[in-house]
Amino acid sequence: MTQASQHAPLGAPIDKDKRNWIVTTCAVGGAGVAAVAVPFVSSFQPSERAKAAGAAVEVDISAMKPGEKLTVEWRGKPVWIVKRTPEQLAGLPTLDPLLADPKSERKPDELTPEYARNEGRSIKPEFFVGVGICSHLGCSPIDKFQLGAQPSLPDDWAGGFLCPCHGSTFDLAGRVYKNKPAPDNLEVPPHMYLSDAKLLIGEDKKA
Repeated sequence: MTQASQHAPLGAPIDKDKRNWIVTTCAVGGAGVAAVAVPFVSSFQPSERAKAAGAAVEVDISAMKPGEKLTVEWRGKPVWIVKRTPEQLAGLPTLDPLLADPKSERKPDELTPEYARNEGRSIKPEFFVGVGICSHLGCSPIDKFQLGAQPSLPDDWAGGFLCPCHGSTFDLAGRVYKNKPAPDNLEVPPHMYLSDAKLLIGEDKKA
């Protein structure tokens, strides 16, 4: 094989789903946000061939504490697992008037499985599981869990996610705010709980 044949032809399209994502755990305290990058846990990382085919990913959530976020890769996409605090859960209904689709009625078959069509868009209220890709142009929003005024956010910010590309904002259930470039809520992927400690992303029915 020649050296030239080892490279893709000029002008070949880039598959955005093949971006590399890092597993991150973000612990959120009252004073701010702390982020720690950790490698994939080999016990739940499928083979490259399996990932390309959309294999389900098993995640151990037993060590997660309220206010923490874990990111794993599924089908080349970052999937967020957020363990919401009781205060964060209690605040979700108060945001409905500010949201573009508070009841997740837009594209439900694509974005929100039937079991997640509720206020928290979740099976278990404390856990939000969502694909971390903005519905506008495919950027990945960043965590903005700290409350209150911050750059690019309103003074009464209640915590959630900010897309750094064009300013779309989402609450802690992945619901998009009104008058933002993003047209839809974040996608909730198929998922199910194998136990209190194990979450399976990519399947929602037992074989």
